[in-house]
Parts: sequence; C-alpha cells; structure tokens
Amino acid sequence: MSFAAYKMMHAPTGIENCASGFITHSAADFAPQIPPIQTDDLDSDWPAAKATGPIPNLVVTAGNVLEVYVVRVQEEGATGRESKGPVQANRGGVMAGLSGASLELVCHYRLHGNVEAMAVLSVGGVDGGRKRDSIILTFRDAKISVLEFDDSIHGLRSSSMHCFEGPDWLHLKRGRESFARGPLLKVDPQGRCAGVLVYGLQMIILKAAEAGSGLVGEENAFSSGTAVSARIESSYVINLRDLDMKHVKDFIFVHGYIEPVMVILHEMELTWAGRVSWKHNTCMVSALSISTTLKQHPLIWSAANLPHDAYKLLAVPSPIGGVLVISANAIHYQSQSASCMLALNNFAVSVDSSQEMPRSSFNVELDAANATWLLNDVVVLSTKTGELLLLTLVYDGRVVHRLDLSKSRASVLTSDMTTIGNSLFFLGSRLGDSLLVQFSCGGMGTSPLPLVLKDEAADIEGDVPSAKRLRRSPSDALQDMFNGEELSLYGSAPNNTQSAQKTFSFAVRDSLINIGPIKDFAYGLRDNADPNATGIAKQSNYELVCCSGHGKNGALCVLQQSVRPEMITQEQLPGCKGIWTVYHKNTRSHNVDSSRTDLEDDEYHAYLIISLETRTMVLEAASNLEEVTETVDYYVQGGTIAAGNLFGRRRVVQVFARGARILDGAFMTQDLSFRAPNSESAVVSESLTVSSVSIADPFVLLRMTDGSVQLLVGDPSTCSVSISIPAAFENSKKLISACTLYYDKGPEPWLRKTSTDAWLSTGIQEAIDGADGTAHEQGDIYCIVCYESGTLEIFDVPNFNCVFSVDKFVSGKTHLIDTFIHEPSGDPQKTLDKNTEEMSGQGRKENSQNLKVVELAMQRWSGHHSRPFLFGILTDGTILCYHAYLFEASENASKNEDLASGQNSATLGNISTSRLRNLRFVRVPLDAYAKEEISSEAPSQRITLFKNVGGYQGLFLSGSRPAWFMIFRERLRVHLQQCDGPIAAFAVLHNVNCNHGLIYVTSQGILKICMLPSVSSYDNYWPVKKIPLKGTPHQVTYFAEKNLYPLIVSVPVIKPLNQVLSSLIDQEVGHQIEHDSLSVDGSYTVDEFEVRILEPEKSGGPWQTRATIPMQSSENALTVRVVTLLNTTTKENETLLAIGTAYLQGEDVAARGRVLLYSAEVNADNSKTLVSEVYSKELKGAISALASLQGHLLIASGPKIILHKWTGSELNGVAFFDVPPLYVVSLNIVKNFILLGDIHKSIYFLSWKEQGAQLSLLAKDFGSLDCFATEFLIDGSTLSLVVSDEQKNVQIFYYAPKMSESWKGQKLLSRAEFHVGAHVTKFLRLQMLPTSDRNNAAPGSDKTNRFALLFGTLDGSIGCIAPLDELTFRRLQSLQKKLVDAVPHVAGLNPRSFRQFHSNGKAHRSGPDSIVDCELLHHYEMLPLEEQLEIAHQIGTTRSQIMSSLHDLNLGTSFL
Repeated sequence: MSFAAYKMMHAPTGIENCASGFITHSAADFAPQIPPIQTDDLDSDWPAAKATGPIPNLVVTAGNVLEVYVVRVQEEGATGRESKGPVQANRGGVMAGLSGASLELVCHYRLHGNVEAMAVLSVGGVDGGRKRDSIILTFRDAKISVLEFDDSIHGLRSSSMHCFEGPDWLHLKRGRESFARGPLLKVDPQGRCAGVLVYGLQMIILKAAEAGSGLVGEENAFSSGTAVSARIESSYVINLRDLDMKHVKDFIFVHGYIEPVMVILHEMELTWAGRVSWKHNTCMVSALSISTTLKQHPLIWSAANLPHDAYKLLAVPSPIGGVLVISANAIHYQSQSASCMLALNNFAVSVDSSQEMPRSSFNVELDAANATWLLNDVVVLSTKTGELLLLTLVYDGRVVHRLDLSKSRASVLTSDMTTIGNSLFFLGSRLGDSLLVQFSCGGMGTSPLPLVLKDEAADIEGDVPSAKRLRRSPSDALQDMFNGEELSLYGSAPNNTQSAQKTFSFAVRDSLINIGPIKDFAYGLRDNADPNATGIAKQSNYELVCCSGHGKNGALCVLQQSVRPEMITQEQLPGCKGIWTVYHKNTRSHNVDSSRTDLEDDEYHAYLIISLETRTMVLEAASNLEEVTETVDYYVQGGTIAAGNLFGRRRVVQVFARGARILDGAFMTQDLSFRAPNSESAVVSESLTVSSVSIADPFVLLRMTDGSVQLLVGDPSTCSVSISIPAAFENSKKLISACTLYYDKGPEPWLRKTSTDAWLSTGIQEAIDGADGTAHEQGDIYCIVCYESGTLEIFDVPNFNCVFSVDKFVSGKTHLIDTFIHEPSGDPQKTLDKNTEEMSGQGRKENSQNLKVVELAMQRWSGHHSRPFLFGILTDGTILCYHAYLFEASENASKNEDLASGQNSATLGNISTSRLRNLRFVRVPLDAYAKEEISSEAPSQRITLFKNVGGYQGLFLSGSRPAWFMIFRERLRVHLQQCDGPIAAFAVLHNVNCNHGLIYVTSQGILKICMLPSVSSYDNYWPVKKIPLKGTPHQVTYFAEKNLYPLIVSVPVIKPLNQVLSSLIDQEVGHQIEHDSLSVDGSYTVDEFEVRILEPEKSGGPWQTRATIPMQSSENALTVRVVTLLNTTTKENETLLAIGTAYLQGEDVAARGRVLLYSAEVNADNSKTLVSEVYSKELKGAISALASLQGHLLIASGPKIILHKWTGSELNGVAFFDVPPLYVVSLNIVKNFILLGDIHKSIYFLSWKEQGAQLSLLAKDFGSLDCFATEFLIDGSTLSLVVSDEQKNVQIFYYAPKMSESWKGQKLLSRAEFHVGAHVTKFLRLQMLPTSDRNNAAPGSDKTNRFALLFGTLDGSIGCIAPLDELTFRRLQSLQKKLVDAVPHVAGLNPRSFRQFHSNGKAHRSGPDSIVDCELLHHYEMLPLEEQLEIAHQIGTTRSQIMSSLHDLNLGTSFL
C-alpha cells in the first residue's frame, strides 16, 4: 500500500455543543402555529397560543457536523387533517397546551474542522425583534467564523471570518506550542460584542455592528431584501497577562449593565489535591467593563477567596444580575452588591471559618455539570451521573438571600444544554441520545396535590406497553427499552422545605439518536444471514456490534449499512418487468368521503398486477394472492406499463403499450387505444407506444416512445376518461425525455404559497372543485416535464400554463431558480456560471450533450410543514435530488422581471403573473449513494414512492444499486439494500398477512414478499438497533462458532468507604491497620466489572444475556478475546474465550493481573449457554492485551510480552520479549508478525520464529506517540502498519530494511499521515470487494488480495482507510488539489490545513502526503456539470473516469 483513501462512512453523532437562537426566522415573524381551523374560537384558547411564544432554532454540533433545526410544536386539539401521518412524534402526552414538539432539519453541513465552541450572537430586542441571530463558531488554535442564514439559498453563509494564527500572530502564543483547550467563546446577552479566549490568556473582543449602521447599498446587494442578521464589525485583542491574571478558567458576560461587562474566573496561584488543607480558596472573579469604542476595559468589581476547583460561571438573567460560580462542592453567587453560597457536600470549605455555611438538603458533587436557565431565577443543572437538579435563587429586589437546590428526575449524561424559547430545553449528549424536553412551571409550591396527579399520569404514559406506541416517532422503540425512571423527566417531587420552591413538570418530546462514543466493535453475522450470497450481496450478512455510551447510557449499538428486509415468502417468477398493487372501493356512494381519510391508511390492496415479457398476471391481493388472471377484464395478452387508482380508489387504470383500460374491480368500464395525433400516417402509429406513465388522480400522463406526451383526463362524475394532448405540447417540436405529475395535497397546498397572487389561484381552484360536484382533498396538480435539451418546466394541470422553468436542469446546479426572475447582479453564482461556459471550449461540449433526464419524480410527504422533494435520474445513473423552499424575492428583483418579460414578448406579460416566482430548489447531497451503471436497454421506471411501509415514508429506488430513501424530520436518509443484487420491480403491499409490507422482484426472477425489520431506527446515517446495558461497555468480541458476543461491562456500585479502603491494603505484606482508624462513615462509588455473554435474538427481539462471568473485587477486566490454541497433548485446535484482568488497589500495591480461559457450550435446546472456566493464572503486571499466534497465546503482561503454549490444562511460557516500555494498548497479528502499540512509546514490529522459539524485534518507531489503536494494512503483497493516536491522527508506517534511512531496518518509515479529527479507537481489517476494474484480474493477484480498515471513533463516526493503486491515487489527488479552491467551503475552513498532521507542539518530521480525502472529493459530484467537465479537463482526465474511480472506491468499501 503506497497510497490510500480516507472515507467517512457514518458522520459523527455525539453532540458536543448546542445553542438556540432565531437563525432562520426572527422573533417578530413568528406566527403562533395554529392551523386555520382554529381561528374562529381563538379567544377561548388564548392561553395555549400565548404559552409557546416565538420558538428559536436549535443549532447543534457533533465533531465536524453542524446542524440547524427548527422546533415544530403541536398545539393541543389542533389535530388538523395533516397530523394523520404515519410518523408522529407525540411523545409524553399533553402538557401546558402542547401535545407534541419535534425537531425538523433546516440544514446540515460537514465542516473541514472540529467545532470547539459555538454561541449565538443575538441582537437583543432591537427594532421589535426583526433582526435575526448569527452563529459564531470557533476552531482549534484561533479561528472564528460568523455564519448567518441566507433565505435566498436556504443555507448558511459566512458573514465574517477572524483568524489569529500564523506568522503575524505568533506573539500571542508567547513561545508556547500546545494549549490545553481550544478557543473559549461567550457572547454578550444583548449582542453588543463577543469574547473569545485563545492561547490561554489572549482575549479577543469581537464588536458587533450596531443596528442601522453599515452601507445601505452593500446591504442590498448581499441579501436582496431578506431579513438582516447580526454581524461582527471589528475585533481587537486584550492581553489578560497585563491585567495580572495568570490562569483563566472561565469567563462570561453578565446582564444588567449599560456597557458589556465581562466577569472572568481565574486562579491567583495554583494548588493541588495534596495541598488543599493549606491552600484552598485560590480562585477569584474580576468584572471588567468592556468599552468597544475606546478599547478600554476598567476593572469595576472583584471577589476573591473562591474554591480552587471552581470551573464554571453562569450569568444570572435580569432583573437579578450577577454570576453563579460552580465548583465541585459548592455554588457561590457573586454580584457587585451581594454574595451568598450553598455547600453541596461535606468537602465544601467556607470562605472564612467564622460563619456557618448554608448546606443543601442532600449531598451531590458538581464537578462536571452543565446548566441552562429555565426562568430568570431557576437554573437546571445536569450532574455527571445524569441527574437533573433545580437551583432556585431566592431574592428580594436585586439582592439574592439564599440558594435552594432540589432534585428533579434522572436523565441523559449531558455535554451541553440550552433553553429553547420559554417552554422547551435541549439536552445535548455525547454519551447517550440527546433529548428535547418540555417543561412547565407549576407556580409556587403551595399545594402539591395536582402535581402528584400529573406525575402519576405521566409515569403511566411512560409505561404504556411498547407495542402500542412503537411507531410514533422513529426513536420511540429505543425509548421504550429504557425503564420509566430512566428517561421520564416527568415532574419533580414536591419539596418538603417550606420554601419559595417552584414545582416543575417535564416531558420528553423528541430525541436525536447517538451511537458514540464507540470504544470497540465486533463484526458478526446477522440473524437472517443468507449463507449462499456472494459478492456485494454477501456483505449484508454482517453487522457491526459497537460498545457505545457510558454509565446508565451504556448500550450496544447494532449497525447495518444496508437494509435487509425480513422475508415472508418467495416465488420463482422469471422475466418480470414490473409489479403494481391497486386498491378497489366497493362503495359507489359519495358519503364515504368524510370518513375516507381515517380508513385510507388501513385499506388492504385488492389486486396485484405483474407484468411479464409477453403477458400480464393478475393476483387477488387481499389475503392469499391467488391468481385470477382468467376471470378479470384486465389486459393480459401483453405486458403492462403501469397501473394505479383513479377517482378516489373507485376505479383502476391499467396502461399497456397501445392502450389503457379503466376497471371497476374485475370489470372493465372503458377501453382506450392510443393513436398518433396525425392519424393519416398510419405507418408511424404502428411503432408509437407508451414508454412511461405518471398517475395523479384524476389525470394520467403518458410519455410516448417518440418523445411526445398524451394526457388522460378523468371525469369523476361519470368515472370515465378521455384522451387529450395538452395544448402546450401539441405542435411543439421539442422532444420530452421525462415527465411526471405532482399532486400537491392537503388543506393548504404548498406550491400555492410560492405564487405571488395566491388569493387568485385559490379562488380558481375552488371554482373547479365545485364544478364536478365532489369535494376533492383540495389540492393542485402540476406536470413536471424535462426536455431532451435539459430544460425543466412545471405546468399547472389542466390549463398547462408554464409556472416555473429552469434551463439546463441536467447540469445539477446547487440552486434552481425560475428563469423569469433575473437576479440582481449581486448574485455571484450567475456570473460564475457564465464564465465557466465561455471558458469550456467547444472541444468538450459534446460529451455532456448526451446526458438526459430519464426519470422524474416529485413528492411531498405528509407532515404539517413538509416541503416537496424533486428527483431526477440522468442517463449515466446520477441522481439529482432537490428540496423545494420558499424565497420571496425583493422588490427590485421583481421589477427586473417585469422589464424582462415586457421585452421578451407581449404574451409573457400576462402569464408571468401566475408563475410560482417564489419557488426555489436547493440540491441535497446524496454521498451515501453510489450511483449505478445504466444498461443500454430501454429504461424502466425505477422510483417508487411509498407513504407507509412499516410506518415509514419515502421512496424506493430499484435498479442495480437498490436503495431506500426515507424521510425523517424533512431530511433524506439513504439506506442501500444489497442483499438481493439488482431489483427489477418494487411495490408496496398491505394485506392480512403482510402488514404495510413490500413486494419486489430481483433480476434473477425471484419474487419476494417482505416486511421492513422493525426494531431498527432508520433516522440515522445507518440503520441502528440499540440494546441498553445499564452499564459501561468496554470491549466486545465475536465468538463465531457459537454466534455469541462476549462483552466487558462495568456497573457503578456504591460501597461503604471503609470496605473500599481495606481493599487498598497490600494483603501480602500484611500491614494490618488497627480497625478503629478505618471506621470512616460515608460511601464511595466503585466500578464492578463482569463479562457478559450475549446472544443475538433470532426473531429480531431483544438480545439475551446467556451467561455472566463476574470479576473479583477491585479487579478490572481489560480485554476479552476469542483465541484458537493448539492443545499440545491432543494435537487439536481449541477455541476458547480468553480474558485479561488487572487489580486496581491504589498506587501502594504492586500491580497484578489474571489471565482466564473459558470454554463455551451451547445446549441443544438453546436455553442456556454453559460457560466453564478452563484455566486461570495470576501474573505480575496488568494483562492489557491477548492474541493467539499460530496456536500459542501471546499475553501482554505489564512491561513485557510472553508467548505461552497450551497443554490442555495449563499455559507454559515459551518465549518472552521486554518490549512495551509502559503498557500495551493493542496487539495485532498477521501470520507470524506482531504489531504492538504502546500507550506512550508508539509502535513495535516483532516476529516469532518457531525454530529457535524466539520473539525478535524487527523495527520500531523511534518517536513518542500516544497510541489508541493499531492494525496491519494489506495491499496485495505489501504490508503496512497503521496507528491512530491521541491527537486524532492516523499514520501509516512500513518496514524497509533495505532503505538507508531505516538505520539498517531498525526504524519504521512513514508512508502516509492524516488528521482524522476524531479519536480512532479500533481498526478492523476487511477484504475489499471486487469492482468493475477488478473482475478481470487473476485471483490471488495484487488487485484481489486487498484489505481496507474500517474504524470507529469516540465521536460516533465510522470511516475506512482503503488502499488505492497509483493511477487512481494520482488522479484523485490532483482533483483534490483543484477542489480546495473550486468548492465554496462552509465557514471558510481550509480542508488542507484540517488534514495536516497535528503534533501538538512536539517535534515531528512530516511524512508523505499519500492519503486522499474523500470528504472533499464528495463535493465533486455536487458541482454543476459544466464545472465538473472543466475541472476534469484541467487535470487532464475526463469526468467519467473520475466518477468511475469514486464509484469503484464506494463499491469496494460497501461493507455491512
């Protein structure tokens, strides 16, 4: 392996920072979200409307991912027609007038840098809350980016960037190279300035632009008439060393001063645990008044003598003001005029020993707490054990008298929390799922009676059996696995103390799934694996079982990259071209219409229509799928092109090559045949057949093989259909390459809002509705057409006026804007496009000319605020996916438009009034989807939309790379389905035996009826199933022979303190301490370790613990491995479970450890697994790693490794080597080579020789490196050594004794280095899959014997490092260099600097740059086609070659 590619396959999910602010809307334009039905009785319901108030956005970051969400609340009783959708997140009952709240994604970005801190720059209450807030992000060392939401592109845009790195700013570091933490960021509550603490003691003040300042002209060019966001105007640096501060721990801006006032928490002189009795109150707070205009910062007040372990400041909101200082054992309140404190446990030290300290009623440690304000005098604190505490400030005027602390409920272990609006808060977590919680305050705690009732009801709600509430929200299934107490944040117990304690009740409303931190993972078989599968299909036999979470959030996450449906039945069915399921309503009467909406989802399908090459089969679908082809009037003599329902499911339309039939159940009511429009040329009409069909009740759109279009118009009153050719296409010469109908359903059709004269169009629509006598679900139908030239047009049906058009839809621009709107010249995108077109010479024009759109689909799935998606498939297999959004262009833009339309022609003037001029589309990246090679035969329709398959909605893409596109929170989740190879046809099936299931036909001609696996949550990058463990998982391994997962779990146990202390005494030396000195009362939490042996459940149910191996007291299990040992007496191989442990007894006791060998037997009736201990032996030193090496057992015990042979009854040492200087982190073995990673001293490469029975050191890395994980990388015949380290890098070394710089082979040489940006904890070596260019390679050659490394990280991300051949690498590397400049990077981050090796100030000689970054290469597919061709030309290759290189890499690594 000389070259490799780094690829992120699952983005990070552990949320580190969260904040709330009005990013996508301002507080003023927040209309209370009450559906229109409620407007008349508003006055009766006014408290509910008032309670929610304007709700800000939620912004979260996880690793290098930035996401902005909008919070949708559902008022109680406001169950409009829309809320009947299958996925409704109404968790937690009704509280305070809200029946539910859910998060909906606005935008999602993967940045080229890890976000260190995030804050929202708000404008305060200036000009009635019209301005919006901005997001400030800081990145490692000293980069600051300010982002604002731009409506015109429906995304974030950088408004300013501030960098204090590089040669100009070296003096800020004052000679230091490494700093303990990244930039710390805080914002003034009124938005006048922000402060960033970098390099330990340099404070950067960012001054915000004042409202109304700034050049007006520039403002308009930037954001054409959209809302203005808060901006940063200038910045300057304050050196805190000049103010006599040495060790700054935290700072914050306080409320209630005329100028911004910054309070800094700093330590005068350091102390440590051993000196606390002499020196304890070493911290102090200083308040500086920041004058941004004068750049002065006078000290206005300070307070000293704060505890040495104070670490966090909280600014108390107005009207109280001041700060809370949080330390591990006490909370202090400080303001200019008053101070008070609250001791949290016995370790708190009073400021001066004379006065008595107020104590809280219970003991708690607050040494890693997060906090957010619920009211202006109540703050909720989340402790390190995941408990929520409520701290109330008891005040009079502006003087705080005392602090009151009360316990609330247990919840998730948080990494950050934020309040959203006035009734919700969000708990962001790296260690568990993040939760959106609603709170309501019950006023003063006078009568606890109603609270108890509410509490009871809430707990009952929490314990509903999981079957009933399985599908209300995607992660509900997970929530149910936790018991009631675990996640029920409902209610706080009434407080006994007669205080002004407010009582709160809580309800979990939504949750974001998290699979991090992945400490270890195993790769095992799924329960429904198919033993005969080969190639890529074989990969979906496997799943990844990850140890994730911590403490009570600990869980096993079972991840599968591809969906594998659970099969109900299968049949041989060769030559199938398509399948459809249709409904049939028996009732003719119209009065069913009112109740129709409720029953629609549960109606069974009536017929299943299967189109074969020469005939059509019809099966009766409601129960047992009997064939009824002979007895129905369907057209069965040839293949069917499409079938569907018309007239509210009262009729079925079946379209075949030369005609169509309308059927009522089994009886035909109408037969149509298609002719060419000019019927005198009969020769032409012979070859004219239907090629694709789109049905939207009551219209059917047909595209003929010659590129013309015909429309079947239905008449609901007679249930009959007539053929017409739309006037718009009647004599047009433009050939149509794809077309579809879009039915904009719902009480308020979405596209109608985008038209400027909305009142006009609604009036017309109602008139049409009234004419045909039946009340439609009011909605509009549109026809979307793509011409051979690549232009896309949207027409309204049935008038066929063009309402939206886009030139060059094929090129895949990032935004689609109606061509009739001429943007003001300020838009850089347009001018750029023109330039590239001029630059790209004629020579390369033709290879883009043959790209056409072969299929279109547009759909808006149910949900109150959903927006339509538009999909297009091109001839080369590229899938374009767009999401519609609304943008009201400013006045000057529309003036331009009127001018333009006036010049073009007179006729356009009157059309343009009804255009959807506010409609725009933004392109959605689909990098999870590897596109397929399109075959030359006539394209079949590949997109099937579904509204309810197993409770999910989205679309299914058939073809050679089938995939599920599911919609959650207005975001697309793409999950491949590889288990059956290519899929020829797909349909939804809902009947007695198959509840909301699916039916598909593989290209091998097998028809399968399936259900989606139910346990998984699909609202994640990969489908995931979580198995709660109620403890911290540490390491897992797969016992393949018995299909078991042995797993190390530690559970915290509270023990009496004297019992813990007595275990720390060295028993061997026999220091018997007198017992009276040990009578210490109190308790201490100890982790107790055990090895659990889990078996995956066959039917997809919960996993069962089959056996448990407990450890002794104060013994930690460090490693568990399945090893194959050669029994030297019987000469047979035995597969055993090996466990390595260590005794933790403090620093005075010599380290010892045990090695344990167990055998596992599974009984025939499969009820119990018998695990029996075969051998155990105590060794010196901790046993931190084990491996089997050619039938021997290699044990890393303390500072040496020992090789043992197994006699069947005991282990005997054969060879040893004093190699790891400190502690082995990981041990890998290939053949007789050993790779060993040490915790500080980098890696060692050894070999084992059987003849002389000796372990010998081949080479080592002489640098110092804190290893996290190691593994061998095999590429053909070359062996490389990969290591990940504590600075989030990955390095690849190789052994080359012939090279002079390797010091005669003693030194490992660097082959590549790369910054991953996350701690890689485990590598797994997997063989790469054969791709198109490898099919012809001889077996066993370099091309086939090629392995990639799959890795998991502490952020919850999964990626892989795959070897590349030199040609591909050179091509992709030159593309990568181009893309650094060609792609606009979010937040202005440079991908090259992010991927540089981070050495944290240590001397490091940089290695070669031979890893390409697929995170950057993914952007190539998102560029417009013209730019793709241009870039490919500049690096001397073609677009198709680049695409096939990326595609092969995707295919070769599509594991799982």
